[in-house]
Amino acid sequence: MHRLIDSLNFNLVIIELDRSKTVFMPRIKKVNLSAATLLGYSEQELINKPLSIFYAPEAIPELQQTVHACLTGTIPAKNLECDIITKANHRIQALVSLSVLPDRDASDTDIVLLIHDISDRKRIDKELFMMHRALEQSASAVVITDTNGSIEYINPKFTELTGYTAQEVLGKNPRILQSGTTTPEQYQAMWETLFSKGEWHGEIRNKKKNGEVYWAYENISAIRNMRGEITHFISVAEDITLRKAAESALSESEERFRQMAELTGEWLWEQDPGGYYIYSSTAVNQILGFRPEEVVGKHYTELLTARDKADQLHYAAVREPFHALTNHYQHKDGHEVLTESTGLPIIGTDGKLIKWRGADRDITAQKHFQDALIDSEKRTRLIIESSINAIVIMDDSGLITDWNHRAEKMFGWSHDEAVGQPLQDLIIPPRFRSAHQKGLEHFLQTGIGPLLNRQFEHAAVRRDGTEFPVELSISPLKLGDTYIFSGFIHDITDRKAAEQQIRQAQVKLAIAQSEIKIARQIQASLLPTASIKSDHFEVTGFCLPANQVGGDYFDYFIRNENRLDMIIADVSGHSIGPALFMVEARSAIRTRATGSETPAETLSLLNKFLYEDLDNSDYFITLFYLQYDISSQQLSFANAGHPPPLLLSPSESECRQLDADGLILGVREHVDFEEKTTTLSQGDLILLYTDGLTEAENIHGEFFGLKRVNDILIQYAQQSPQMIIEVLLEQLKQFCQTESFKDDITLMIFRRG
Repeated sequence: MHRLIDSLNFNLVIIELDRSKTVFMPRIKKVNLSAATLLGYSEQELINKPLSIFYAPEAIPELQQTVHACLTGTIPAKNLECDIITKANHRIQALVSLSVLPDRDASDTDIVLLIHDISDRKRIDKELFMMHRALEQSASAVVITDTNGSIEYINPKFTELTGYTAQEVLGKNPRILQSGTTTPEQYQAMWETLFSKGEWHGEIRNKKKNGEVYWAYENISAIRNMRGEITHFISVAEDITLRKAAESALSESEERFRQMAELTGEWLWEQDPGGYYIYSSTAVNQILGFRPEEVVGKHYTELLTARDKADQLHYAAVREPFHALTNHYQHKDGHEVLTESTGLPIIGTDGKLIKWRGADRDITAQKHFQDALIDSEKRTRLIIESSINAIVIMDDSGLITDWNHRAEKMFGWSHDEAVGQPLQDLIIPPRFRSAHQKGLEHFLQTGIGPLLNRQFEHAAVRRDGTEFPVELSISPLKLGDTYIFSGFIHDITDRKAAEQQIRQAQVKLAIAQSEIKIARQIQASLLPTASIKSDHFEVTGFCLPANQVGGDYFDYFIRNENRLDMIIADVSGHSIGPALFMVEARSAIRTRATGSETPAETLSLLNKFLYEDLDNSDYFITLFYLQYDISSQQLSFANAGHPPPLLLSPSESECRQLDADGLILGVREHVDFEEKTTTLSQGDLILLYTDGLTEAENIHGEFFGLKRVNDILIQYAQQSPQMIIEVLLEQLKQFCQTESFKDDITLMIFRRG
């Protein structure tokens, strides 16, 4: 018996309780090798020692109450969670199963403790909780779909953005958000990109539940399994409705500006980064005699006179704005036309030149009569009034000379309050003011300013003292012996916040994907890693999860030297929740592995143990339990609503089902399970399976069905159990024309030798 106890791979401790003593402190009577190793002691170091050598002191009162309840017959056994202290003084979170052995002595009682290390399970519970919280608290709308586009998860931000609750969208396709403005071809291109590159991002116009249209910037990424196959897609969406409205307003503003330019008689134009005209207002006809369509496509130097071509050619290669540039054009009829040209480079957020925008005024007749200061003011005013950015103009003494409406909104100072004040006192944070003054003085002395004529990011300060990030460019303009400085300022607070949110979401998503991968590896480690073979029987199994983690479970183990237990179960659903219940069910079954319960008794105990958790979470479990007595060749079994296994005898040409009455776990707290027995003959083959096998559908909507399973089992009955499982899976994949499935698929085969 001692050899048998030491050979067990679970942690067993037998303690002896002296009822004649008033102080409750049992002593260790027997400990197996597995338990001693867990605690860090040798077996001899533990024998006849008080239980407190490894049992946490704070857990002793609960143990005492439980032992008393067991001795008085209130409860036959109980599981307790507590801390176990090793020889190295490390604490281990453990599940202790306690049961009282029948009395042989009126004064002494033997109590069996089965210790199960649940530290990893506790850690996994915490990690899964943190992953779920990260998604639930994301500032972006998150949607997870399967490869067919069916929604399997949304976070609260999705509900806030669209108005749809989880109950309204789970199982449906994201096309419910379509506003009708995106063409089928565009959606097709998006899906092709997703499957080929694994990601897609772009802007899309969708519709909320209440019919309101909104714009979103979506990043969609493929989620792959361990074999690199795409199993799901995750979409992270940012609401950009306000930004799109601003862009639309900008577009309308630009159109109004062009219309005004047509009325003023000034030639408004746009050039690509190479200097070729891409737009020309009709005023070019009045100034140069060309129609707009004759100008578009030409390089700007083609319209200049010979003496200006060489001088002006370098402007195509630079990105600095120019103001009050005098150009000598050649009219279509050959005469020379003088214009005053102003040009501004349009720079994208990536720092690249998008295009040039500018205006030319015909100054041929009036250039000798215009005052230089008036001309400068007109050019400056044109820029200021047409800009969507804050424009601040400063003289060479550092005083503000102009302050547009956008600057009033951005900084909080009115035009009248700002003009005449030192610029550094109004918009520059105190820590940068000294550097600003030194930079201004250095430029006035040397003509060198490293921050001039380029865009850069900096901090600015509002009237209330709050700082915010801006993007600005400063351009000097010389007027006689003095300079003025034009600052074009753009508030990038929202852009910076959005960039930070995207970075945080990407980091959280990567962490979540990594944690799901770890959870799947841990779940796989809980299933049997090898088949059991002996002269009397062979049993093996396989589980193929539909998701990263699944809810199917199978197990087989030797309960004692003469009995084999086999279990197959299916938790409703295919995500992390069902996976946790799978682990809980396995732990409960394994905890009772040394008991003498029959299949029906085991199911009854398991239903009571799991009922409250299942009822609160709206999950349920189907389970089939078999016990095979090796010496008598008798098979006992009970069923909790699971698909009946198939039994094939060599003497029969058809399979028959093994079934017994019993309700699925988690529906009622008290359930009576029917138990049946049958005697197995040599060569008898039993297939246990989950409904993911028979209910798998092909492209025509047909089920794989029980008949196909029956036919395959008969055809390959002489093959090994492992080979039969491989054949079933291969033919299932051929039938469905896929390598992945919507439901978990679990198979287990037993053959009597």
